[in-house]
Amino acid sequence: MNAGAQWLNYPAPGTPRTRDGKPNLTAPAPRAANGKPDLSGVWQVEPTPADELKRLFGDLSVENVLGDTSAAYSKYLVNILVDFKPNDAPLRPEFADVVRQRAKEVYPLTRCLPLGTPGDLVLPGPFKMIQTPGLMLVRNEYENTFRQIYADGRKVPADPEPLWLGYSVGKWEGDTLVVDSVGFNDKGWLDGMGHPRSEALHVVERFHRRDFGHLDVEATIDDPKVYTRAFSIKFTELLLPDSDVTEYFCDENEKDQPHIGGK
Repeated sequence: MNAGAQWLNYPAPGTPRTRDGKPNLTAPAPRAANGKPDLSGVWQVEPTPADELKRLFGDLSVENVLGDTSAAYSKYLVNILVDFKPNDAPLRPEFADVVRQRAKEVYPLTRCLPLGTPGDLVLPGPFKMIQTPGLMLVRNEYENTFRQIYADGRKVPADPEPLWLGYSVGKWEGDTLVVDSVGFNDKGWLDGMGHPRSEALHVVERFHRRDFGHLDVEATIDDPKVYTRAFSIKFTELLLPDSDVTEYFCDENEKDQPHIGGK
């Protein structure tokens, strides 16, 4: 399939450009009709520098469970608690065995299961945000999932049915979209190491489009059943201009299960 058939490298209307025709990623962030920043676009997480990844985790190329080069990895995809010293990590001791056991198991994405929030934002693949006044859709290419963020004034449900992606509502605080998410099941992993979550998980994300090409994100994870205190991670999404997401169906593309048996 050629690039044109995928609608890649198609000059998107409204994209600010430099004199040579290239997208100007440092131009001001676009605004929606209601005056709020428009977060629409195709985004991909800014990779952690290779030297830092190697310092933190050693050689990741031998453990490339996602099929992508580790050069595209965020450190938070590997270990969401990487910013903590080992003795200061907020994981409750009784869940340490869960992490050790999951090190022997198959990564959820390999089994065609979603990673979930906030891990799906740090996957080494693109996602597309579609913004309307009352609803934002996040279409993740890697998981082929659609996440809905309601911005129509509703509250999160009081007694939600546990879901992989949970229930998300958003509101604007100035130029920052604050997304409140609850109602998760306890099956998802927070990262590649297998840090667990429970049905008590509560995630608050703050999205700020600093300019045309950069979306700064802060995600606060609060899960009192699994972690002794809430903690936050900060990362940046990079716009992929003149691009798009394509389809990905895990059952069709997945090639690992025959080789890993019943693990």
